[in-house]
Amino acid sequence: MRDRIFIGSSSSGSSSGADHATPQHLLLKYANRHGLIAGATGTGKTVTLQILAESFSAAGVPVILSDVKGDLSGLGKAGSASFKLHDAFMNRAARIGFDDYRYEAFPVTFWDLYGEAGHPVRSTITEMGPLLLARLLDLSEAQEGVLNIAFRVADEEGMALLDLKDLQALLVWVGENRKALSLRYGNVATASIGAIQRRLLMLEGQGGARFFGEPALALTDLMLTDAGGRGRINILAADKLMRAPRLYATFLLWLLSELFEELPEVGDPEKPRLVFFFDEAHLLFDDAPKVLVDKVEQVARLIRSKGVGVYFVTQNPADVPGDVLGQLGNRVQHALRAYTAKDRRDLAQAAQNYRDNPALDIEDAIREVGVGEAVTSMLEAGGVPGMAERTLIRPPASQLGPVDDALRAQLIAASPLAGKYDAVIDRESAFEILRARAAAATREAEAAEKQEAPDAVASEREYRAARRYSGARVARSQSQGQPSGGGSRRGDSVGTAFAKSFARQLGTQSGRAVVRGLLGGLFRGR
Repeated sequence: MRDRIFIGSSSSGSSSGADHATPQHLLLKYANRHGLIAGATGTGKTVTLQILAESFSAAGVPVILSDVKGDLSGLGKAGSASFKLHDAFMNRAARIGFDDYRYEAFPVTFWDLYGEAGHPVRSTITEMGPLLLARLLDLSEAQEGVLNIAFRVADEEGMALLDLKDLQALLVWVGENRKALSLRYGNVATASIGAIQRRLLMLEGQGGARFFGEPALALTDLMLTDAGGRGRINILAADKLMRAPRLYATFLLWLLSELFEELPEVGDPEKPRLVFFFDEAHLLFDDAPKVLVDKVEQVARLIRSKGVGVYFVTQNPADVPGDVLGQLGNRVQHALRAYTAKDRRDLAQAAQNYRDNPALDIEDAIREVGVGEAVTSMLEAGGVPGMAERTLIRPPASQLGPVDDALRAQLIAASPLAGKYDAVIDRESAFEILRARAAAATREAEAAEKQEAPDAVASEREYRAARRYSGARVARSQSQGQPSGGGSRRGDSVGTAFAKSFARQLGTQSGRAVVRGLLGGLFRGR
């Protein structure tokens, strides 16, 4: 049926050995009401993500997902009868009534922020914005305020902020003009600027500089279908990116925000325009400031009207804030382990998030389900949560596990986006504009200095001539026996006048040029 995707089949009882005869479907009409895939490590979350991505693709819905462990690249290759779990997959398919089960490859597009395992992914500093950038750099409130001022100045001055060197150069300019800016925008502390510059340097050292620049990622390239109408599955290589969890979380939040801002309203379509899987979702919320959590909640609440479904994948539902968790209508809960008192509380809370089923003890079921089995609740007609069911998840049609490097390279080369993002474009932006202004100011200063230098030399000659004239008058008066007082006063008045004139010259640029010339001559002669 094209209006729904098959998840698996639920049993008629609570025992794992019971017959699984009741099919469980996710209705495409409500797939944009978001979802949750949760469970302890090794319980089957990744396989559930894989079969959902396959099903959305087969329904013509493009998918974006992050490949944290590096094994979701297998979506691009069909499963094989030689695979060691082949018999288990076939038995599972027969047990749950999956008669159409067959191995199949799906259209994939590989992406990588570092440009190594897929097409490069870039965004500009302007598109990232000060809020997400402050989150990425872990800035204090005062430092975030200075960053906001920098963005405001860039807008007013017409300077594009594209890459890291643009922002670094702009911060230098803000620091040089902090007194004037402080009068208009509030205090601009050099300590805050220094802290931001250090964080940018750290980010650059971690490879984050590759993410900022052009050509920036076009969102339409994430919403492609193949010739057969299947949605392309965009796989973001995140195994290396996980070493920089703040960059990973910020990028994914940026992507959600961009989708929200750019896509038009479509209401409740018959199927989503795009489905977004956010693996290791706890990284987004760990130590996140309230303003950032509020933004995630806002995006989750409103982006469904843009036809986008967001599915959070995490170990424990408690990793997701309650306001966000309340937006997730379709749920697949794999096993949770209860080793500590906190684990038991989390297990009880997870069970309370499901609609009661008289035939099922939800808390026991979440504790007891095996690998590839889960407690599911999908939205039914009218958007009503379905009752919790103990469900065997269907096996994947694509390869379970990663593809080899040769096949990955082949799939990247065959991508419709091959070559589009490979070459970096460095057009004129804040760095080039500020550098040009500095060069022009230097040339003007040098020209003014050269123009004033002859006047300074002339003033020096006049001063020396006046001193010689004054000395000669004094000597002549003394030789003629005139009182030294009167002659001295007359001679001193002329010398003093020139001395004062010369002193005034020292206060000007010409005077400073004379001093530099005299001192330079002294040092050169040593």
